[in-house]
Amino acid sequence: MEVSIVPQKMQQLRRDRHMFATSDDHAMLKQVEATHAHDGRQFVVKPLLYIIEDIFQSASPSVPGFVQGSTQTQLDLLDDKAFQSGFSDMLDLLSSTINKVSCEISCKCSGGGDAHATTLGILNTLASYTWDAKVVLAMAAFAMNYGEFWVVAQLYPTNPLAKSVALLKQLPEILERVDTLKSKFEALSNLIKAMLDVTKCILEFEDLPSQYLTPDTPEMVSATAHIPTAVYWTIRSIVACAAQILGLVGMGHEYIVSTAEAWELSSLAHRVNSIHTHLKSQLNLCYKIIDEKKRIEAYHELVRVMEKPHIEKVLRALIYAKDDDQLPLVVAGLEVLRRKNVLLLISHLDVTRDELFILDQMYQESRQSPTMTESQYEVVWMPVVDKTVPWTEENQQQFESLQSMMPWYSIHHPSMVDPAVNRYIKEFWHFEKKPILVVLDLQGKVVNTNALYMMWIWGSLAFPFTRSREEALWREESWRLELLADSIHLAIPAWIEEKKFVCLYGGEDIEWIRKFTEAAQRVAKLAGIQLKMLYVGKSNPKEKVKRNRVNIELENLSHTLQDISLIWFFWVRLESMLHSKMKHGKSPENDPIMEEIKAILSYDGSNIGWAVICRGSAMAKSKDDIILKCFVDYEKWKSLADHKGFIPAINDHLRELFSPLYHCNSLVLPGITESSISESICCSECGKPMEMFIMYHCCTD
Repeated sequence: MEVSIVPQKMQQLRRDRHMFATSDDHAMLKQVEATHAHDGRQFVVKPLLYIIEDIFQSASPSVPGFVQGSTQTQLDLLDDKAFQSGFSDMLDLLSSTINKVSCEISCKCSGGGDAHATTLGILNTLASYTWDAKVVLAMAAFAMNYGEFWVVAQLYPTNPLAKSVALLKQLPEILERVDTLKSKFEALSNLIKAMLDVTKCILEFEDLPSQYLTPDTPEMVSATAHIPTAVYWTIRSIVACAAQILGLVGMGHEYIVSTAEAWELSSLAHRVNSIHTHLKSQLNLCYKIIDEKKRIEAYHELVRVMEKPHIEKVLRALIYAKDDDQLPLVVAGLEVLRRKNVLLLISHLDVTRDELFILDQMYQESRQSPTMTESQYEVVWMPVVDKTVPWTEENQQQFESLQSMMPWYSIHHPSMVDPAVNRYIKEFWHFEKKPILVVLDLQGKVVNTNALYMMWIWGSLAFPFTRSREEALWREESWRLELLADSIHLAIPAWIEEKKFVCLYGGEDIEWIRKFTEAAQRVAKLAGIQLKMLYVGKSNPKEKVKRNRVNIELENLSHTLQDISLIWFFWVRLESMLHSKMKHGKSPENDPIMEEIKAILSYDGSNIGWAVICRGSAMAKSKDDIILKCFVDYEKWKSLADHKGFIPAINDHLRELFSPLYHCNSLVLPGITESSISESICCSECGKPMEMFIMYHCCTD
C-alpha cells in the first residue's frame, strides 16, 4: 500500500525531478567538468571492477522470494593476472580514496542531502583521477557499503555475530517483510546492472588501441564528450541506491516502501540505460573503424608475405595464423604440407557434385600413378564464405557434407580464413563464383592462380601446373579424338587402337537422336565399317539429358557415359581448353585446335543436335539437320567414300549441303570474364564475325 512520505523526502524527490528535467542542461555539464582536475596519474582499474562485479553478484538477496546471482565470478582472473601485475600495490594506493568516498556516501545519503550536491561532492573528491577511474572508484565505494549490508543480511540467521549486528540495525524485521521489499530490490538490481553496463562501456573506450583510433576521430570525439555526463549519472545513481539501502538501516517496522522511491530508481535506470545505449553505439562504430584498419593492415602484411614466399609462412598466413592449439586442417597440422607442392582448392559452399566426383577420380589416380609420388603435391580445400552473413546450422551441415566427400585435406572451419585472405583471393587470384585451384610450389610461390583448366584437360600429367608446363603440353597436342574425349569412356582407348570409327554426338531432342543414330548405324552397315557411337549430352546436363540417357540405353541406340558427371566433364574440358588457349593469346583464326573447340561449343550453345565422326586424325562434324541429311543422302556420296575415304567423303558432302541461308550458331562461353573475351569471334559455319550479346542462363530445363 502506498503511503504519504515525509515532507523532507518529498522535497528531495521534487529536486530530483527538476534535475531529470534539466539533465542535459549545459550549465549542469559545466559544473561536472569543472570538478575534473586530472593530475596525470593512470591506474588500471579493470581488475577493481572484477571485485565490484563479484560483490554485486554475491550480494544478490538470498532471503525468500529473491534469486541468488548466477553469473560466474571473475575473481579467479585476479589471481592469474591483476595481482601478478601489481594490482595489490595499486589497491593500497586507492583504498584510502575508496574509503573516503564510501564515508561521504554514507554521511550524505543517511542525512537525506541533495543528490546533485552529493554527486558533485564525490566528483570533487575524485577530481585528480581520470573519468574511468572516477566511476570505478565510486562504484567500489558503493559496493563496499552494499556488500557490508548483505553480508549481515545473509548471515544473521546462522552467524551469532551477524545476528547481533542485524539486531542493532533492526534488519530482521525488514528482511522478513518480503512482499514489501521485492519490488524495491528488483528496482535496485536493474539500476545496479545499468550502472555496471555504463562503467564497463567507459572502460572499453579507455582500452581502445591508440594506433588505430586517435582522439580526434569523430566517433571518439562524440564519445569523449558524453563520458562526463555518463560518469555523473552513474555516480548520481550510486547516491540514489545508497540512500535506499541506508534507509533500511535502523527503520525496523516503521520503514514503508513508497511508489515514489520505486519511480526514482526506475527513472534513473531508464536514463542510465539510454546513456549506455548511446555509448555502446559509439563504441561499436569505433570497433568497426578498428576492425577495418586491422583488416587493411592484415591485408598488406599478407601481400608482403606472398611477395617473399616461404612455404610455412605462406601457409600460416593463408590458412591459419593464430598461435593456439587449434589444428588448422581437419585432423592435421600444417606440417603434413611440408616439402610438397600445395594445391589450394578455393570455392564457395556450392561446389557441385560433378566437380568433386571428377576431382576425386583424378586425385585417386594421381596417388596410384607410378610416375606421380604422393610427396609431389597435396590438395587443401579452402571454402570462402561471406562473414557478414550469420553462419547457420544449414551452412554447417553443407560444409560437413562436402568435407566428407573429399579425400584430400580441408581447413578445419571456414571461420578460420581471415577476411584479409578472402580479399587477397579475390583481388590477386580473381576468385569470384567458380572454384579455382591455386598452386604453390615447394617455396610457397604461386605458380598458377588457377590450375583447374589444366587439371580438367590433362589431369595429374599437368604437374607441376606451371605456365611453361601448360605451353609444353599444348605443343605436344593436335586435334584428335584423344584430346577431345580423353578417358571419359573406358572403351575409347580400345576403339582408337582398333581403328574403329567413333561418333560423339549430343543434344536434347530425343526424336532427332533416334533418327540420327538409326541413320548412322544404317550407313555404317552399308559402308561395311565399324562405327561406335557415344552420347555426350549437353553442358550443364539436366533432366532432359538424364531421360535421354535412360531412353538411349533402353532402346539400345548407342553407348552412353556411365555417370552424368562424365557428361559435365566432357563439356567442362572443352571450355577449359578454350580458357587455356585464350590465356595464352590464341584465337580461332590462328589456332586450329581452338577453331574446332569453338565449333563444338557453338553447337551446344545453339541448343541443337550435332555429331563428330573420328578415325585417327580424320574428323568430320556438323549439326542437327545437316549431319542427319548427310547420312540420309549416303547413296549420293557412297562412291566418293569408296574412292576418297569415309570421313573425307562426309566432309565433301557437308560442304555441298551448307547454305548461307541456314541459321548459323550461337556461342555461350561460361565462366569467361569480359576482359578475356576476344574482340571478334567468327562463326564456325559461315566464317562471318559473330555479334556479341549478354546472356542470362537459368540452371533449370
